[in-house]
Amino acid sequence: MQTNLAEFIKDTPEGREADAILRKCVHCGFCTATCPTYQLLGDELDGPRGRIYLIKQVLEGRPVTAKTQLHLDRCLTCRACETTCPSGVHYSRLLDIGRQVVEERVGRGGIESVKRKALRAAIPNPALFDPLLKIGQLARSLLRETLKNKVPPAAAPARPWPQRSHPRKMLVLEGCVQPSLSPATNAAAARVLDHLGISLVRARHAGCCGALSFHLSAREEALGHMRRNIDAWSPYIEQGAEAIVMTASGCGMMVKDYGYVLARDAAYAEKAKRISELTKDISEIIAGEKDHVKTLTSHGSRVTGHQKVAFHSPCSLQHGLKLKGSVESLLSDLGYELTLVPDAHLCCGSAGTYSILQPELSQQLLANKIKTLTSESPAAILTANIGCQAHLQTATELPVRHWIEALDDRLSQRHGETL
Repeated sequence: MQTNLAEFIKDTPEGREADAILRKCVHCGFCTATCPTYQLLGDELDGPRGRIYLIKQVLEGRPVTAKTQLHLDRCLTCRACETTCPSGVHYSRLLDIGRQVVEERVGRGGIESVKRKALRAAIPNPALFDPLLKIGQLARSLLRETLKNKVPPAAAPARPWPQRSHPRKMLVLEGCVQPSLSPATNAAAARVLDHLGISLVRARHAGCCGALSFHLSAREEALGHMRRNIDAWSPYIEQGAEAIVMTASGCGMMVKDYGYVLARDAAYAEKAKRISELTKDISEIIAGEKDHVKTLTSHGSRVTGHQKVAFHSPCSLQHGLKLKGSVESLLSDLGYELTLVPDAHLCCGSAGTYSILQPELSQQLLANKIKTLTSESPAAILTANIGCQAHLQTATELPVRHWIEALDDRLSQRHGETL
């Protein structure tokens, strides 16, 4: 694609990157076939190809309108188009650049601006998010159905965190909402790794990964979250921590990008690059120890006492981290019976704050996803990202859990621990 970027951005790092991405796009349209919003709306401007054209216009100095902003806002940033694209167009990075420029040029109305600021203030802050969630859960039965469905039910308490200390150590990101919405997840990861002779360590002062602020075009705020995490993790890495384990694939996708986002920060570039290199989804850690796990779970046997389960592969796992099929293969190898999930590449509609900011589209995507996940009558739904987990749970009576919790169950049963 030919480009002629405007003077305001042409010679900037963002402009040079956007120009390279735009020139890769041949407008073949393969991306539209896997775009959730294009499938729902049938509008070229609500698909990747149309949005690329809009961003190109913006960066070439054409007028920017609220309509442009709306079409970019409707994108889930699911990155399914990147998986499909035969030309390797890094659409999500172009979108981040385009959204930032549009945000600066168009701005937001009062209500929208307040809503986004409130989300950025509450969600990354457990001291604020946790009490607000508890109030919502206490009042859940009194809410209208539409509001009630947006409040996840109270989570089951976590099992005890392992007390043993092993020579092998890995860090874990606690996350901002996961300790409130699903406290059992990181505890389960720690218990499973404990069986494998690995201690999972929680670093004080590490918090939100920065994804929420970053994707709401609050870049400096996001960079603050990233630098704080790097400062919190660096001493442990210097002491020999092997990896930074992510039990939320959405956070993992963001932390994997720290090296890219902070590449021009002289004080943090090298440390950020190292953090990105050490960041692993929990599935990558378990896959690396699979033979040991098989031994612990009785190699090759079907999971006794368990019915079949459906696995929801988050977009951040399969499209962002490029780990498509990895968890499904791992669970099958460990004896789990997985149902077939049609259109598994499509987003569930959670997408960070998307379910709050674009509720109508999000609910359509959620209904479609629940239909496919339950098409073969599973006993439970497993997933790999807290946002998807909470979103799916609002629309089904089936238990929705992180897959590492199911593996923890199995190891506990095998070793005679109390569930």
